[in-house]
Amino acid sequence: MTPKNATWRATLLSSAAIALGLAVSGAMAQENPADHGDDASAAYQPSMTTLGQIQVEIPGRKPGDPVMTSSEYQKANTIYFERCAGCHGVLRKGATGKALTPDVTRENGFEFLKDFITYGSPAGMPNWGTSGDLSEDEIDMMARYVLLDPAIPPEFGMSEMRDSWKVHIAPADRPTEKMNDWDIDNLFSVTLRDSGEIALIDGASYEIKKVLSTGYAVHISRISASGRYLFVIGRDAKVNMIDLWMESPDTVAEIKVGAEARSVETSKFEGFEDKYAIAGAYWPPQFVIMDGDTLEPLRIKSTRGMTYDEQSFHPEPRVAAILGSHYKPEFLVNIKETGKIMMVDYSDIEALKITEINAERFLHDGGLDSTQRYFLTAANARGKVVVVDTKESSLVAVIETDGQTPHPGRGANIIHPTYGPVWATSHLGDDTVALIGTDPEGHPDQAWKMVQQLYGLGGGSLFVKTHPTSEHLYVDAPLNPDAEVSGSVAVFKVADLAEEEPEFTVLPIVEWAGIAEGQPRVVQGEFNKDGDEIWFSVWNAKDLESAIVVVDDKTLELKHVIKDPRLITPTGKFNVYNTRADVY
Repeated sequence: MTPKNATWRATLLSSAAIALGLAVSGAMAQENPADHGDDASAAYQPSMTTLGQIQVEIPGRKPGDPVMTSSEYQKANTIYFERCAGCHGVLRKGATGKALTPDVTRENGFEFLKDFITYGSPAGMPNWGTSGDLSEDEIDMMARYVLLDPAIPPEFGMSEMRDSWKVHIAPADRPTEKMNDWDIDNLFSVTLRDSGEIALIDGASYEIKKVLSTGYAVHISRISASGRYLFVIGRDAKVNMIDLWMESPDTVAEIKVGAEARSVETSKFEGFEDKYAIAGAYWPPQFVIMDGDTLEPLRIKSTRGMTYDEQSFHPEPRVAAILGSHYKPEFLVNIKETGKIMMVDYSDIEALKITEINAERFLHDGGLDSTQRYFLTAANARGKVVVVDTKESSLVAVIETDGQTPHPGRGANIIHPTYGPVWATSHLGDDTVALIGTDPEGHPDQAWKMVQQLYGLGGGSLFVKTHPTSEHLYVDAPLNPDAEVSGSVAVFKVADLAEEEPEFTVLPIVEWAGIAEGQPRVVQGEFNKDGDEIWFSVWNAKDLESAIVVVDDKTLELKHVIKDPRLITPTGKFNVYNTRADVY
């Protein structure tokens, strides 16, 4: 069906509500169910340590502090770190959400805080009480908690990293050639968020080849330049390095780089393939460069420092997206709260050189343009996209997207019938999709400008997706509160984008999956290597059935549904070839 876009525009979510909602879905790790997973991976138990499980002392008491027992404080820490810190920051300094430090909370008062937590706000604060997510007692406790000084979790330095570092199979003992018959380039690494695992699924047969235990709530998968090693990182900051050449691929090394993390990447520049890996942490605010064969931690760099605009000190500048340059031996590291992009030269890590680019605050995710020269990344709370030239290591542009909270994932590169090469991002907070010109030579008048605004299903979009061989642009909306919207995907035909207000086709992915229980959400389209199929996760509650739906890109018809008891809360999917080659 092809409904008019206006039908879908009424349902919107704000960025703060969405980011918090994401945290809720993975709030507590669960034990692996009986008979869950493969016996070959049983030796590597997932680490479930997150900030919420760290025991911290109640800050020094001051006159007027509310009464709170030690057990209440630890429970409140768990709720805050796992549900709130993603928006408000570990130290409650604010980011996507407002600051919750005592100078702010005490001015508002206890009763106001209780009501605010209970009912939420139109600006995006979730209604934790009326939704049933928090009980009256928990709301009372959280209102008292935010009146206290913020807890400060412990640091995590080289000694802690080395204590966590394990090499299960030394490089000398690994295969010298591929020992299995898997088509690795068309393999999918699928995050099983709430079971602390990934599933390796064959892109042709749809067979789950193996389930591997990893860290808690794996955020992304990345592939080494050679295509041999798969790196995954969980919210608990645990990195697993998986050797895909083994007869039965498995973890060969692991490390924890902190208490909370989101990003991992490997060196891609010619001559440095597979030499280094890098991981960035939310807490402590830092990144670490590791040996690409063993994950041995080599160099830790703190990101604490001055914000780019006000030049004021920020104690918690979290590391968001990291990208490996194809033009230089550099990693591009997004520093969220200070608004800086660090171009980290890894050609000599003993004399580490970093070019700091003043960009925009609250940097989040992003990807490369079709030439792989330009990095486009969202400064989501500021409603902007920053463009960096990876060849010149310089800032190109900061672009208003005219939408609320851009969240591109890696974005999508299409050839627009009017404007030539463009890069797309959807938004968390509204139904818009921004198209940005990326061709300064062929289309200089459109370069680094928002050339068109599309309207999708509604707010709550996390990812846009296309492929060089595809004629379509796919837009999800998994965090929209309306079940019909969150269970569907909007598909724009690229050739139709020349129209003033192009219509889209709605794919009823949840209906195709045949899942009636719960409110399953459709998230993160990912193409196979050839670009003729796109896979969508049908992400349900951890105790309910989930699925992966495969769509024929040419006909937009259902092709296959993957169901298996082991597919617990599938979210991100990463095709090995497309991820390694930065195809999106």
